Amino acid sequence: MARTFKALCKRCKKNYTLVTWRDKFPVCYNCQKSALSRGIKDPEMKKMFDIPEELYEKSSFLRDIKLKYLEYGELSEKQIEAFKKVVDKLKEERGKGPEPIPPPDS
Repeated sequence: MARTFKALCKRCKKNYTLVTWRDKFPVCYNCQKSALSRGIKDPEMKKMFDIPEELYEKSSFLRDIKLKYLEYGELSEKQIEAFKKVVDKLKEERGKGPEPIPPPDS
């Protein structure tokens, strides 16, 4: 997994967002929220994008895929596969929680 760090949002210049070295223009979730809330007419895509909001907050990749769909009206098979793969991975991480710390040996 790529190393991440916090960077200031380029739009609002108030909030921090997690980025990698590849992100040229980091934008926080709050700045993209209005664009992401537009309606989706295709029932299949509506079902796919119906995931918990905290996953969109966590992953700029998921936000980007949804914005691309809203802009162009379609996604490639590879984009759909990648979206589903990342959603499954984030849901799995969300369910695990932190690992318990073993008690010290006496």
